[in-house]
Amino acid sequence: MITIIDYGSGNVLALANVYRRLGLGFSVARSRAELEGCTKLILPGVGAFDHAMSRFEASGMRESVVELVKTEQVPILGICVGMQMLATASDEGSLPGLGLVDGRVKALGAVESSSRLPIPHMGWNDVQPTSSHPLFQGLQEHARFYFLHSYYFECARAEDVMATVEYGRRFTCAVNSGSAYGVQFHPEKSHHWGVQLLQNFAEL
Repeated sequence: MITIIDYGSGNVLALANVYRRLGLGFSVARSRAELEGCTKLILPGVGAFDHAMSRFEASGMRESVVELVKTEQVPILGICVGMQMLATASDEGSLPGLGLVDGRVKALGAVESSSRLPIPHMGWNDVQPTSSHPLFQGLQEHARFYFLHSYYFECARAEDVMATVEYGRRFTCAVNSGSAYGVQFHPEKSHHWGVQLLQNFAEL
């Protein structure tokens, strides 16, 4: 069962609509008890890092989710700020991340660039997978996704980088370590490319 984590920060309805159209079973978890029986997790997120982490902590689901991913190897897909929450820490706030992918979230404005592009990075952009990972099956060429963010994930290990994007310079936009996956873009807003990625996650 795909379980979308609803802790009050994220596009839960949009994600649910995608899986409903695909005819794939899903549930929405708003408490620790509702995580029972999950085989995959989706962690959406919008807004500031500390706010999202605080809401997740207050939901009572944080410890259970980390246990499911680390001990039981349940796959999790973090989306936008949900991806950033997988990191160890973020320059946007002072609270610790979930530590499921070794790395730190940094401000896009601190990225050295030959062009002065507006922040946030908003709109459609080409995503370049770094390998033929099953999450990007059918998306290796000409895949475009919708972005809206001012921070990016800097992995501590190069092998955890799953895809990159260029905006002023190239940086990481998808990560994977063990059963933890994250994408900086919004697949639920990215038309058929996003639908394909969410289906790929369901089939991992």
